[in-house]
Amino acid sequence: MSQKIATVFGGTGFLARYIVPQLTKAGYRVRIASRHPSRARHLLTQGDVGQVQPVYAPVQNKTAVARAVEDADVVINLVGLLFESGKGQSFEATMVDGAANIAAAAAKAGASTLVQVSALGADASSASDYARCKALGEKAVLRAFPKATILRPSIVVGPEDGFFNRFGGMPMVPLIGGGKTLFQPITVIDLADSVMAAVNDSATQGKVFELAGPTTYSFKELMALMQSITYSKAPQVHIPWGVAELIGLMGTALPVPPLTRDQVLLLRTDNVATGALPGVEALGVEPAPIESILPTYLVRFRNGGQYAKASAG
Repeated sequence: MSQKIATVFGGTGFLARYIVPQLTKAGYRVRIASRHPSRARHLLTQGDVGQVQPVYAPVQNKTAVARAVEDADVVINLVGLLFESGKGQSFEATMVDGAANIAAAAAKAGASTLVQVSALGADASSASDYARCKALGEKAVLRAFPKATILRPSIVVGPEDGFFNRFGGMPMVPLIGGGKTLFQPITVIDLADSVMAAVNDSATQGKVFELAGPTTYSFKELMALMQSITYSKAPQVHIPWGVAELIGLMGTALPVPPLTRDQVLLLRTDNVATGALPGVEALGVEPAPIESILPTYLVRFRNGGQYAKASAG
């Protein structure tokens, strides 16, 4: 019997590092669909020789997307943007139109399963373009592939995350709006397990799940937790909303902005589960506290990074 095929869009990113190995272990032949397939080299050692195949497939390119999902049994969309940039990398082009392209191609190819990884807080009426486009992307996916499973994770925590790794080495800790925004972060391992649960259980199809960790923290509490692990004495600086928006506006002129106005708008709303939708437990996953994983990688920031340098030396 030939191997089943799973196509993973956004397969060169953070989440794929934890999902692709589970797919190969389950016996799938995995196509890593990306704008930059060369960045998937680190995944080629997963599974047997040739079991993982990088393919060029920008989500805006309908022809490339169709080739990437040809004969696929499972399609997983992990693509998302934290900020907009040039060359068509807008929220709408990527997270709405791109998601629609993937869903339409998956349906035409006869895929049995489509898992769309969205975001907690996705809301078509949000002032944030990111949250609004995540919600519009979900709707576009379900129109084209009604039995798609939608997963909405909160902040995802793990060794390659863009959250704690971003703040861990800063000389000061910015508390936007006083750091009162609430979050329910989930570990990347629990998110990967949730994706695989959706792949393996047809009862999840057509449903939306809110994936949140077991504990709610304010942003300030998350920063305090981080500093307790890194022994950081960096001052926590309160940044009023208006000042943060101004910083965000100026940041858009940079290739990689430290903050955007849209991210400030996003921070004005708590990022917690509503309780109106099934959660991670409904997928058979018991979420671990983030304290179980943070010390495994935040230790690199101890003593201004001297711990990591000494360990390497």
